Amino acid sequence: MQKISNEALGRPTPEQFARMSKLPVTVVLDNVRSLNNVGSFFRTCDAFAVERIFLCGITATPPSKEIHKTALGAENTVVWNYFPSTLGAVNKLREEGYRIGAVEQVEGAIMLDRFRAEPDVKYALIFGNEVFGVAQEVVDQCDFGMEIPQAGTKHSLNVSVSAGVVLWHLFADPVMQAGLNIEK
Repeated sequence: MQKISNEALGRPTPEQFARMSKLPVTVVLDNVRSLNNVGSFFRTCDAFAVERIFLCGITATPPSKEIHKTALGAENTVVWNYFPSTLGAVNKLREEGYRIGAVEQVEGAIMLDRFRAEPDVKYALIFGNEVFGVAQEVVDQCDFGMEIPQAGTKHSLNVSVSAGVVLWHLFADPVMQAGLNIEK
């Protein structure tokens, strides 16, 4: 078994990435405090061709050396917007017709392994602060909650790890992939 070089992987250039179809998902960061987590979100959103990221409240924005350290340039390929308030971002998404979900342990949450995307639906997924999660006032404005099933004692994952798990699940969903031109 031989490792494959980056050149042989055939990844799109930043210009090609900007033009290609994207997963109909907007990621919303509700007061994420760690710049390394923010960078990780950019890198994960680039990997799964997420359409954009909304950075809200105290969430840091590029350019930032700390964000770049984990994003490795994805902060330059993934479209992002800043909102002083997460509720402002939610209002914009609602106006744009998104179905809005909090990735959070809430009453009535859909377990991720049972979530199935609906055709022609755009999703916005809100990920919360590392200590407090998604703010209750934001949860109150969501259409659904989504929870990652877990078996351990902590019942929590790092927020950027949660993004990887959730976004992979959506990326692998045949309904979500229908509009993507991905060579496997």
